[in-house]
Amino acid sequence: MSMYKYWFILILTFGILFFSLGLYFLSIDYSIFMDWEILTINSCSISMVLLFDWMSLLFMGSVMFISSMVIYYSDSYMEHDNNSVRFLILVLLFIMSMMFMIVSPNLISILLGWDGLGLVSYCLVIYFQNCKSYNAGMLTILTNRIGDVAILLGIAWLLNGGSWHYLYYNFYFFDWSYILCLLIILAAFTKSAQIPFSSWLPAAMAAPTPVSALVHSSTLVTAGVYLLIRFSNLLFQFDLSFFLLLSMLTMFMSGLGANFEYDLKKIIALSTLSQLGLMMSILFMGYPVISFFHLLTHAFFKALLFLCAGLIIHCMNDSQDIRHMGNLVNHLPYTSTCFCIANLSLCGLPFLSGFYSKDMSLEFLTMNYFNLFIYVLFYLSVGLTVSYSMRLVYYCMSSYSGLFSCCSYYESFFMMRSMILLVFLSIVGGSMLSWLLFPFPDVLVMPLECKLMPLVFVILGGWIGYELSFMSLTENIFGLKSNLITLFLGSMWFMPNFSTYMIYSKSFSLTNSYLDFMDMGWGEYMMSNVMGYYFLFMSKLNLYYQNNNLKLFFSVFVLMTFLFVIV
Repeated sequence: MSMYKYWFILILTFGILFFSLGLYFLSIDYSIFMDWEILTINSCSISMVLLFDWMSLLFMGSVMFISSMVIYYSDSYMEHDNNSVRFLILVLLFIMSMMFMIVSPNLISILLGWDGLGLVSYCLVIYFQNCKSYNAGMLTILTNRIGDVAILLGIAWLLNGGSWHYLYYNFYFFDWSYILCLLIILAAFTKSAQIPFSSWLPAAMAAPTPVSALVHSSTLVTAGVYLLIRFSNLLFQFDLSFFLLLSMLTMFMSGLGANFEYDLKKIIALSTLSQLGLMMSILFMGYPVISFFHLLTHAFFKALLFLCAGLIIHCMNDSQDIRHMGNLVNHLPYTSTCFCIANLSLCGLPFLSGFYSKDMSLEFLTMNYFNLFIYVLFYLSVGLTVSYSMRLVYYCMSSYSGLFSCCSYYESFFMMRSMILLVFLSIVGGSMLSWLLFPFPDVLVMPLECKLMPLVFVILGGWIGYELSFMSLTENIFGLKSNLITLFLGSMWFMPNFSTYMIYSKSFSLTNSYLDFMDMGWGEYMMSNVMGYYFLFMSKLNLYYQNNNLKLFFSVFVLMTFLFVIV
């Protein structure tokens, strides 16, 4: 047995154990607050605090379950890689950082996991060492550093309260709580890639596909949402409508962008961004448990979607362009089935796991007093989700003829086995969790048209996605005649340019002028080299003096005599 198999069995066992414990804690409404004292000197103590309640245990169980499947899948995926052991160690470090973040009720130990996620994600994004990976890794880690700084400032801010346990301060409203809330939201927005920090998430697709499955389903990007769910009692004391608007726009923008994208992994990454926007917006509306519910169901089908995409890319000779694919349903029947199940669950097809959390979110939105703009934007975003999913299915699965001839269709047995349990959870996970998380369901009485609205938008979105698949570059709408619109919608509203080019374009010319002035100009002589030049001059003088000492002695003697005579 390889190292991958050992770790798979170990993590799967722990995942099932934590998940079962979480369900048990949920049923008896129980939680454990564990304070482990590491060192005490006089009155100063260093202690590690762990919080085990139903939320942290369920989330840890889900993360470990998905991680075990990803590790099992990676055994086959990375078998020809020279550094497969390094890859395994990085993935395990990633999982460990996430565990730290989940079980910590203390902002300092959260920072430990939070920073660990950022650092290890950088190492994983630059795993395939090429120029594109390095750029993507730099964008990822620098954006996440903003969130790390926000948490550090939050730690300093909590000093005013007297403890770093955020659990104590969730119900305690003090003068500076608003600033603490802003810092926590900033940190969560950078980690969960909300506007204006969205551009790093599609760029992080440069990582190996199993890592993408882990990062984009249950670990890195959901850390921000989880942090806000934990801080929700404090957040709800303030007006969150601006943040609700931002998360809604993220959801809408990523849905639009995915409809104009041709890179398979980027489409799935943008769909993750869309779902993160949904989680954030339902959280800012005041429903943290529904947000957590969608976080769990989304993790299952998104991990499955990425694992299927990895196998498809493998078969396509490592090409990620969906225009190269086509008719895969005949060549990769099992993978295509899993891919379609995950896609339909993402769309919110009734009775698959994505439907339960999405439908509940939409119903609670309908019952709330939000304006028409928010209402329409939310439903449009749901329709766009179905639109790009149908477009993806058309390009990859149907009889659309791909443009690629270098294909080797091969479904690995290990890869297929790792998908089975995720398929099961993508189908029954939603209904199971909805029965367990909401034992007493809220009765939402709505008119028929409001009740059927989500289904209407799902069907409309599917039709639009099918129509979009037939559009060519020469069409009047979204074609070459108006390609600025296509470029604007397809490049996330030019956000990658704002995140990269806009930041360094001006500073580059400024540093050039600094270089000319300081390093190439008078600054070089006046500041950097003044001591060097002085010592050089003195040593030259000394050398000259020693080489011509007889002449110099006579001349100095004459000069001194002359001076004495004058004096």
